[in-house]
Amino acid sequence: MACELCEAARITPWHHEDDVCWVADCEICDVPMVVWKQHGVTPGEDELAHMLDALTRVASARFGADGFSIDRVMRQIPDHFHAHARDPNWWFRRFTRR
Repeated sequence: MACELCEAARITPWHHEDDVCWVADCEICDVPMVVWKQHGVTPGEDELAHMLDALTRVASARFGADGFSIDRVMRQIPDHFHAHARDPNWWFRRFTRR
């Protein structure tokens, strides 16, 4: 089966990309999401710190430094590391999209 995150389709706005990860708006949640460029669930400590830092920079610019929390639960795609930066209104916004 093909992995949607490995495909890295540019469906939503992208905010960051480098050789380790990319950060884009989640198509489902409409919040910033960081995705490891390597398929797997256990990035090394340095890669994990790098990815969470990139996500934090994007989320801070969007929601403010204290306006979000990092959610590392991989619900819909459990076999490829990704994490979301969720603001308190993310669930409501899913149903009132732009």
